[in-house]
Amino acid sequence: MSIVETKRTIEEGDCVVMFGAKDYVNYIKIKKSGVYNCKYGSFLHNDLIGMTYGSKVRSKTGFVYALPVTSELWTSVLKHRTQILYTIDISMIVYNLDLAPGSVVVETGTGSGSLTSSLARAISPSGHVFTFEFHEQRAAAAREDFALTGIGHLVTVTHRNSCQDGFLLEGQLTEGTADGVFLDLPNPWEAVGHSKLILKKGGMICSFSPCIEQVQRCADTLRNSSFVDVRTIEVLLRPYESRMQEMDSLDFEPTDDQDDITTPSSSSSSVTTTLHNDDDVSVQQEDSTSALNTSVSSNTSNGGRKRKRKEDNKLKTEKKSVLFTRPLTDIRGHTGYLTFA
Repeated sequence: MSIVETKRTIEEGDCVVMFGAKDYVNYIKIKKSGVYNCKYGSFLHNDLIGMTYGSKVRSKTGFVYALPVTSELWTSVLKHRTQILYTIDISMIVYNLDLAPGSVVVETGTGSGSLTSSLARAISPSGHVFTFEFHEQRAAAAREDFALTGIGHLVTVTHRNSCQDGFLLEGQLTEGTADGVFLDLPNPWEAVGHSKLILKKGGMICSFSPCIEQVQRCADTLRNSSFVDVRTIEVLLRPYESRMQEMDSLDFEPTDDQDDITTPSSSSSSVTTTLHNDDDVSVQQEDSTSALNTSVSSNTSNGGRKRKRKEDNKLKTEKKSVLFTRPLTDIRGHTGYLTFA
């Protein structure tokens, strides 16, 4: 199985991702008579051969899923020889470098090969990735990984200090042939001149730096080297979780207490005024004192019954499912700054 090719069934020699849980993912190379042991049990390679990719593979103590290797899964399972780039940054790099099938891209700082696998998929089947690594053992290990994942024919790994010796490869990489350049170096400004030499007219360059001081110096060098549209972005992932949760719901239906609301009688406050022709004013006012006393007495005697009714008619509650959405607590923080030009 290859990152750039797909097939339905597992064969000997394939790189297969064994998915047990979100935080328990490994890869194996299928060999006859081989055995994969993990906390979910023992799995014979012979049993995997001929299975369809995506199948659930059971053991006596559990199960795993046999998945085809992809660049995203490879980022999750590869051996960390260095700090790696993750999918969120990789997607921005591939997009902003404007890579497409047939593109030629140069990478310096191969490291563990996380980005390289995504670059190879983006430019396949007719493009090529030239990646440079100054550490000889890491360069050799990267070649083995690329062969295992089936992208060895798309990637050329070179052991070289590209800041000093540049990117030119006789018969392979010459001046003005690269569509994009990616720099993952502690001093990327030292490779800007070499990058300009191999880039096509209109080609893009990207530099990854964890510190803002590196960004400032690299951006100044890019501008001084006639690069335009220099911009820096930082990608922060903020995942959210949505789930249904039961909560108490209040019943706000009217109670019987509303029937006990009394309105004052019109007779308790009625006033009659009569005007006569001889300008004598006669005011007749009914005595409301007795009516008022009667109302207060009635309200006082009914107070106990009202309180009892309120206790008997408390708001009823019932369980209802409500959709809650909140940000996850385990949010990946700052990884680095991406400078494009």
